[in-house]
Amino acid sequence: METGRTDMDARTSPTRPINIALQGGGSHGAFTWGVLDALLEDGRLEFSAISGTSAGAMNAVALADGWGRGGRDGARAKLHDFWRAVGRSGMFSPVQRSPWDVVWGNWSIENSPSYLWFEAMSRIVSPYVANPFNHNPLADVIRREIDFKRVRDAHGPKLFVSATNVETGQLRVFETHEITAEVVMASACLPQIFQAVEIDGVPYWDGGYGGNPALYPFFYATATEDVLLVQINPVLREGAPRSAREIQNRVEEITFNAGLLREFRAIAFVNELIEAGSIERDRYRSIRMHRIDADEAFRDLSASSKVNAEWAFLEYLRDLGRSAAQDWLAENFEAVGQRATLDISGMLAPGLRTEARHGMGERVRSFLSSRKRPQSASRGG
Repeated sequence: METGRTDMDARTSPTRPINIALQGGGSHGAFTWGVLDALLEDGRLEFSAISGTSAGAMNAVALADGWGRGGRDGARAKLHDFWRAVGRSGMFSPVQRSPWDVVWGNWSIENSPSYLWFEAMSRIVSPYVANPFNHNPLADVIRREIDFKRVRDAHGPKLFVSATNVETGQLRVFETHEITAEVVMASACLPQIFQAVEIDGVPYWDGGYGGNPALYPFFYATATEDVLLVQINPVLREGAPRSAREIQNRVEEITFNAGLLREFRAIAFVNELIEAGSIERDRYRSIRMHRIDADEAFRDLSASSKVNAEWAFLEYLRDLGRSAAQDWLAENFEAVGQRATLDISGMLAPGLRTEARHGMGERVRSFLSSRKRPQSASRGG
């Protein structure tokens, strides 16, 4: 759905084009479902492209499948059906909340004996030993619920799904016509739990190691200059973690945000060059970043809740996501097509901004090339 419209078109049209970037985060991806549901219901944003990783990729393909069947309403229905199927599958998971947590309304499962055993085993036993037949209930849900032929027919937004090449460590971004169930499972393949997913003989792990999610495909593939990030992994978490579990969880958060922060640095760097007049505004695009995050909503949720697939929990997260999206629309919709509502320069420490200016080399030159305006956009349509 690349529009090729100018900024003036975006401001005067009943709908405004935007690219959507969806982070991964296990069951917390149901928050993103709620965000998408509210945006689709509102109807004022036109999704040019969606980039997703892990649970973000699952939301992306569910939306695309439903969109191909029935537009916005079809997308909302398919997202609901997909997550309902996840909830049904979760009923049979050996990892469940303890009775004490159920009584006290605690959604985390770190007090569950089965979770503690599972966590310990995943740190010392390879999935090739612990799960030799590579059983993955979520793979069955994805294959059963998503019509990938309809996804590849590209009736809706362009899709980008990220996975990490195990052999090279490089990010691989699969585009709409390449997306299969195996691609989505590769994007969500945590190596401590699942065997690597092979695609054309190449093994892949979770895309979060390289980009959670990848933003750069937007700059090559669409003329849209607004990007809305749905972020469910916090960048900032005050204080040093003390327990072994807290330390491991924070390490994982840092790891899975590293690729995103690299892209933030590059975007901020180019935007600053444009504002300073160091490069031609007519030739390079100033990307306007926006964000809906779950920082406040997830403040009391532990990382263990990412594997809680109870339907009541998924509904709870959906409702949090819907509320967050509605608040964002009320406060920021008018800014789409005009100005950024996320100050990515302000997010970066001074040392990181210095690195962005002086330490990027070839990466910046490549990024500058991607930020050139498509010919149709530079001609005003």
